[in-house]
Amino acid sequence: MIKFTVTSTKGGVGKTTLTANLGALLADMGLRVLLIDADVQPSLSKYFPLATAKPLAGLTEVIVRGEVTNQCITPTLYRNLDIVVSDDPEGNLPHWLLNRIDRGFRLRFALQSAAVVGAYDCVLIDTQGAIGPLQDAAVLAADILVSPITPEILSAREFKDGTMELLDRLEPGSALGATLGPMKAVIYRQDRTADARTIASGIRDDFIKLKGRVSVLETVVPHAKAYKEAATLRIPVHRHERKREGVTPSASTVMHQLAWELIPSLLGVYAEPFQAQEKTA
Repeated sequence: MIKFTVTSTKGGVGKTTLTANLGALLADMGLRVLLIDADVQPSLSKYFPLATAKPLAGLTEVIVRGEVTNQCITPTLYRNLDIVVSDDPEGNLPHWLLNRIDRGFRLRFALQSAAVVGAYDCVLIDTQGAIGPLQDAAVLAADILVSPITPEILSAREFKDGTMELLDRLEPGSALGATLGPMKAVIYRQDRTADARTIASGIRDDFIKLKGRVSVLETVVPHAKAYKEAATLRIPVHRHERKREGVTPSASTVMHQLAWELIPSLLGVYAEPFQAQEKTA
């Protein structure tokens, strides 16, 4: 089982969209995928239709009990794709965690539960943009960190500063047995302007200097309306845009390239045909 946490110290960069679409693609590739909405604003929980009207439990029980039970897991209408929903609209969990000496490792240990280990091939955790104990717990739970970065100069600067602060703060946790996973940055929502390409090139050059703490993936997610359309329709973007005319690659092509780069053992594996794959409610 491999665990990804999609994180950024900046809000509004596309974490939830990336988490949902990557998870859905991996599920269509045949992997058993568990999404975890670790954001008190439950965007991921509402991204895809659920197979039940009201989940029995969610993130609150996972964090407070320190265990993932079957009641915490809600199936989506898509095969192989389940979710632990965010159920803390008042934002109490970060405050509860703040008073725990094990706050940084609570989610990491919870993911060792029998309901997860052996039941899933991949876990993807969406995080809040605000720095705090819930974000820290999600980051320390991951094998690999994925961080979308928009090729805009102010966003790029904030990403670099915020990312380095995050790593500097959490890397000492390695001494307690929680090794911080490598961070993979993905250039996200890049448009076709020369300015965006220049900034993207600068981002790659900057992170080459960081001695391997952060690497920038070769896959670039373009700025395209298909991603917003798919979110509105509540369907995976690789299903929504399988082919596209023009120089910009289709969403299906981009998401496959991203999955292959993050999990090289999947290279050459494609999403299965989509007919009759949805579950019945």
